[in-house]
Amino acid sequence: MPTTPAIRIDGLRSRYGDFEAVSEVSFEVREGELFALLGTNGAGKTTTLEIIEGFRAAHAGTVRVLGHDPYRERRAVRPSMGIMLQEGGLFADLTVAETLDHWRGFVPDPRGRDETLGLVGLRDRAGVRARQLSGGQKRRLDLAIALLGRPRVLFLDEPTTGMDPEARRATWEVVRDLVAGGTTVLLTTHYLEEAEQLADRLAIMHRGRIEVAGTVGEVVAGHGDRITFHVPDGLGVAELPALHGTAATISVAGGRPLATYALGAAGLQAELYELLRWADERRIGLEGLQARSASLEDVFLRTAGGATR
Repeated sequence: MPTTPAIRIDGLRSRYGDFEAVSEVSFEVREGELFALLGTNGAGKTTTLEIIEGFRAAHAGTVRVLGHDPYRERRAVRPSMGIMLQEGGLFADLTVAETLDHWRGFVPDPRGRDETLGLVGLRDRAGVRARQLSGGQKRRLDLAIALLGRPRVLFLDEPTTGMDPEARRATWEVVRDLVAGGTTVLLTTHYLEEAEQLADRLAIMHRGRIEVAGTVGEVVAGHGDRITFHVPDGLGVAELPALHGTAATISVAGGRPLATYALGAAGLQAELYELLRWADERRIGLEGLQARSASLEDVFLRTAGGATR
């Protein structure tokens, strides 16, 4: 993989009056990788994306896309960029085919209409007016427009919102194929599974700053596996075992106490074995027993917990 970053952000700052929406944000996206930028509403990711796309000037810091300032050198870099916004601007009375033909007129050396519709699974909807499309189909048409120019760098802002699970996974395959073909993708999404499935690397923003970044494995590491179960009736919380020295934390779910073990270095298998042996020796059933590895959702909620609350 090339070492020169397709996107480089260094010390980015952006303000709205006295409010600093983006503060000292720095990251790189390598050529031919998919980078997911995550964060709760208000975290600053949309402002960051608009600056990288060239729609907004930064107040401080350096932004480069394919070696160019996307705001000041927009003409140099825009033909190599594909942008799928959160909300597209489709003409309601144009058909799908007419919509693509309209946008092809703005793109040098565009993909063919049939090829593009085939990429996003809309070939059988070519004669349907935009206003008659479902929400997910409109998003696929937005993606088709972003792909017309065979972009080297593709920005996907909440690309699968409104899609059913089948259409979402089909879109993931389109994106995977694009990345495999060398396209650089910067993705924002509220579907954490989407980031887990697609991202080579990711960053989570909170209150204008990047709080954690790396591969999914690097980001999740250290956040711990978990075992949960309902505390059996008649059993005191003090009677619960400490698994390899880790005590349970108690919350309430469905009006009943729920025990949760955030596991340490011993690992999920060893600590689950210890718990089951303890329960078996006492002939105790563990209702609602769940054992799972840490997920990106765990990291996200812990990182952005203040904003979520």
